[in-house]
Amino acid sequence: MSRLTDAIKEDHEEMYEYHDYYKKSAGDADAQARWARQLTWEIARHAVGEEIIVYPLMEKHLGAQGLKLTDHDREEHQHVKEMLTQLESLKPGTDEYDKILEQMMSSLREHNNDEEVKDLPSLEPQLGEEASKNAAGQFTLTKKFVPTRAHPSLPNKPPFETLAGFLVAPIDKLRDAFDKFPTEEMKEAVKES
Repeated sequence: MSRLTDAIKEDHEEMYEYHDYYKKSAGDADAQARWARQLTWEIARHAVGEEIIVYPLMEKHLGAQGLKLTDHDREEHQHVKEMLTQLESLKPGTDEYDKILEQMMSSLREHNNDEEVKDLPSLEPQLGEEASKNAAGQFTLTKKFVPTRAHPSLPNKPPFETLAGFLVAPIDKLRDAFDKFPTEEMKEAVKES
């Protein structure tokens, strides 16, 4: 089992990969739509997973500094959720979609870098190896049950976020059933290129 930092970094890398696959698919509307959905799905789940699992740990173990960091991180998540909501109303591959997507990815890279350079290195020693591994497992498990779309109007702190998330997650998952995601063949083709 990996440490919390490893689980978070792995998610960050997946976001960047999906964004790259989206850009490499330019000119193929179906492929771009699929990679866009995969990317936004991952970002939405990741953000809520952090808000439910990681940020409370930071607040608990890092005291006032943890509160300051998580308040800042939640603000950045809110901004990303608002951009994700904008993207939902636009068609992937259009100039407007791509402009918002690039703004969002730029914000995410800064946010993710802050987490990897400031937040997690401060938190890991406070947690210890075993608690870090447990937190990584909880984070990974939580992502299976949270909303898969941005809901910027929902609370972003537990316990209200957790309750609200569990209420809207089934609706998101139903919508996902009708959306197109990258096929296994598409994933393999990208890995080979």
